[in-house]
Amino acid sequence: MSAIDYDIRSTAAEAEDAPRMGDLENMRPLPRISVHAFCESEQLQQVMDRCANDRRMSKVNLRITGGSTAAAANMFASAPTPNLIILETRASPKNLLSELAPLAAVCDPSTKVVIVGHHNDIGLYRELIRNGISEYIVQPVGMADIMAAMATIFIDPDAEPLGRSVAFIGAKGGVGASTIAHNCAFGISSLFSVETILADLDLPYGTANIDFDQDPAQGIAEAVFAPERLDEVFLDRLLTKCSQHLSLLAAPSMLDRAYDFDGQAFQPVLDVLQRSAPVSVLDMPHLWTEWTRSVLSAVDEIVICAVPDLANLRNAKNMLDALRKLRPNDKAPHLILNQVGMPKRPEIGPAEFCEPLETDPIAIIPFDINLFGNAANSGRMISETDPKSPIAETFSQISHIVTGRVALKKAKRGGLLGLLKRK
Repeated sequence: MSAIDYDIRSTAAEAEDAPRMGDLENMRPLPRISVHAFCESEQLQQVMDRCANDRRMSKVNLRITGGSTAAAANMFASAPTPNLIILETRASPKNLLSELAPLAAVCDPSTKVVIVGHHNDIGLYRELIRNGISEYIVQPVGMADIMAAMATIFIDPDAEPLGRSVAFIGAKGGVGASTIAHNCAFGISSLFSVETILADLDLPYGTANIDFDQDPAQGIAEAVFAPERLDEVFLDRLLTKCSQHLSLLAAPSMLDRAYDFDGQAFQPVLDVLQRSAPVSVLDMPHLWTEWTRSVLSAVDEIVICAVPDLANLRNAKNMLDALRKLRPNDKAPHLILNQVGMPKRPEIGPAEFCEPLETDPIAIIPFDINLFGNAANSGRMISETDPKSPIAETFSQISHIVTGRVALKKAKRGGLLGLLKRK
């Protein structure tokens, strides 16, 4: 590996407590590699534990051991070395190379080594690189530093960037999550002129084909039931064009068979979608199974849609808590309140609804039976049915937020939440 001449990176002290989310958001998932980390400090052991729980490390076989360079040399004297060894050492710069010699003698030629040291010495860094060490990082290190080092070694810098994946799921059946997902997919494709794929993952009851007035002969069932055939070319045959920049991977919406899947059944589909388009919108069914958990743990953004009643509040709370544990190093899922202000229906005020969830909604969509009914019956989106309506503008704002084009600002007191609460 050729040496790259740059200054040693050191991490701010606060990296011990929280990962730098911005450094990780656009990072590609790591490939199937084996990694063995030898930690001398509790701080690095905690960082490696957090790495092990990150969704971008789902394919990595990571082992964490407390021990020094000597412990690593002893272990690999009688065992094959992994693809990557992460080694923490407190050795002084003048002794470090001699300390590494026993390990170098037992390492396979293809094994990469990352050293986590305690001395910020540019001369030492250059000497280590010349001697075949892949990276030298100075303590204190954060999770972003460790994962960036692994990505630099194992991810091809010339590879095409992966598209952004956004999953929409309802806190309860019938809350309009599919309608919101379809309108947002259409908004993303038309507002930003970016190729977008809408994948309807509700195979028995999906409505994307109805909402876009399409009747495709093939769709997502062919992809998920034949993963060995799935690639970008095969996916292209399954897509139905809905507009200039929007393609649909439709659900069969038939009950001719059972749709039981194992936990990783949709992972090949998600991988190909991310390679095929800059944005993929996933319309998730209201299920909590191994495969839905797997998909939700792998996507870039999650949007939970709910209506303001007690059952939705309970379910949204449970989903947010579960997803925060499932994705500890990612942003919390977004929340959308839908069908707010339905006549004659008792409901929880938006402020009271959001307080126990410890999050603010990115949008509050009022109940408008005429607008949504006309759009659904005509197979058109809200921005096509009434482009000047406030709800069309709301979908535009959601599209900006979930694609990362604008940052979500916390609502001020007396704003939309306060107005609805007073009403």
